[in-house]
Amino acid sequence: MMLLMSALSSLAGSVRLYESPARGKRSIEVGDMFYIYVEVSDINGRPEIPSNIGGAKVMYFDHTGQSSRMSNVNGQVTQSTSNTWTVTLRAQKEGTYSFGPITVGGVKSNQLRYTIGARGTGTNNPAGGKNPDNSASSGNTSDKPKFIGKGDGNLFMRASVSESNVYEQQALVYTVKLYTTYDAIKFIGATAAPKFDGFVVEESKAVSSSLDYETLDGKTYATAVIARYIIFPQMTGQLKVIGNTYTVSVDQREYYHDPFWGNMAVNSPLQLNVSPNDLTVNVKALPSPKPADFSGGVGKFTIASQLKSNNFKTNQAASIEYIVTGSGNLKYIQLPDLSTSFPPQLEVYTPKTDVKANVGSSNVSGSVSFDYSFMPLEEGDFKIPSVSLVYFNPETGKYETSTSKEYNIIVGKGKASGKSQTNTRLKFDSGLQKVTFEKLSKDHSPDIYKFSYWLWYIIPFVSLIISVIAYRNYLKSHADMAAFNSRRANKLARRRLRKAAAAMKSDNSETFYDELLIALWGYLGDKLKMPTSELMRDNIKTVLETEGIPEDNISELLDILDRSEFAKYSPASGKAGMSELYDNAIEAINKLEKSFKAVKLK
Repeated sequence: MMLLMSALSSLAGSVRLYESPARGKRSIEVGDMFYIYVEVSDINGRPEIPSNIGGAKVMYFDHTGQSSRMSNVNGQVTQSTSNTWTVTLRAQKEGTYSFGPITVGGVKSNQLRYTIGARGTGTNNPAGGKNPDNSASSGNTSDKPKFIGKGDGNLFMRASVSESNVYEQQALVYTVKLYTTYDAIKFIGATAAPKFDGFVVEESKAVSSSLDYETLDGKTYATAVIARYIIFPQMTGQLKVIGNTYTVSVDQREYYHDPFWGNMAVNSPLQLNVSPNDLTVNVKALPSPKPADFSGGVGKFTIASQLKSNNFKTNQAASIEYIVTGSGNLKYIQLPDLSTSFPPQLEVYTPKTDVKANVGSSNVSGSVSFDYSFMPLEEGDFKIPSVSLVYFNPETGKYETSTSKEYNIIVGKGKASGKSQTNTRLKFDSGLQKVTFEKLSKDHSPDIYKFSYWLWYIIPFVSLIISVIAYRNYLKSHADMAAFNSRRANKLARRRLRKAAAAMKSDNSETFYDELLIALWGYLGDKLKMPTSELMRDNIKTVLETEGIPEDNISELLDILDRSEFAKYSPASGKAGMSELYDNAIEAINKLEKSFKAVKLK
């Protein structure tokens, strides 16, 4: 009876194989991660770990799901159980392959056939051929946006300037705007700042705090201003602004088939490197001839003055303040030389400048105060003339003038007048006449014959030579920043790994895997002098093989990268294996460093 029941149980059970392509794609491409699912129903057993699958490398094998079902028909109760095992693979070679049949508990499965295509031949539509963000058919491309900048079909960036034809020193607004159709976005950061060659830059904090929605070429996107700069061109001609690269983490909708619930969709994390478009600005020279007293200001300004009193005393310091307010290149305004316009009886000193500028969303505005101290030297009535501020207004295309108030002042007698002070300075102590001829004729050797005298020349000369040599060595070592970073790649990687170690001690697995991947990818980018956009497994493997690095070192490093990426996105990974993965990463970097040194010695 037991043998019969066992046989009937085996006949009732089933084993089914099915596969799921890379996330968000219909087909499998070389380099993609894909999955083969083994669904075992009503069988007491588990499949063996597959050792070899055609065209792909087995990354992981794990029990990922369990379900049970009970039914009652006319009083007869039946129960069914199902377990699912997932084989995670990375596609390595083009072609059509088959897997199976496999046997679990004496029951054979079906044979699974799958095709691996070349890199870049697949589509970005989810499984099932329907685009969740657009109900139109996949063949209709009329509603696709004209992408500006670099990104994918669901996320890109667009850079713009407020004007493309401007005057020298005129304020421009450079804005970087994000467009996306993903469910959620999270900015990790920019790899570098935009390149503003020939511009003075002021960064504005007027960026988006929440998402807005905008329709572009018939398609609706969630938008956000992620960067805004106020830039001032410093030279004429065609000036170029080169956009930087941003690393953005998004939630991508992934579709899959569940044997119990049917077709389902979940959000999975996806990291993208996106760059805005480059821009060119045509800069015109300011009109000639420029006024002789031109302040250098380009924008719109007014000048005012403040004098606390009109009554002064000789030889007592006083001050007058000139305040320039407006918007434009406020920080670069200069007032004319007041010593030539003030009465000669008023001695004017260099002003103290205080800039209070606010970088807004469209310009730099605020005020600049010039606090002039002056000293009345003689008594009398004097006039402090008005001060003219000449600036260029780009709105009118003309030089304009703003004038401050003039003042009439009265200078009374102070503690000592200028003439009496002069007489006092001319007086001398008669005791000096008591210097005897013996003191003046005392025998002594000149300082030029002393070694201490020449040390004042030797020490600065030697210091100058040492400084020049050190500076030239510094410039030589920093001339090629890629080579400089390559030389200190190991040091930078260890510094980043310390952050991963701190996260591991605090049991923060998410931060640990982020920092570990940043350290590994950063080390490879610095060591191999590769930009972020080219850091891919195939490129890394090719470059390392070209450098003569042993195959086992390369495989070990790539395996650590694969394990780290899987652990980062796998909810089952948790805190397990962090210490082992951390030690393996340090060991792999050390082996690569030794291999590079060995290759260099050859």
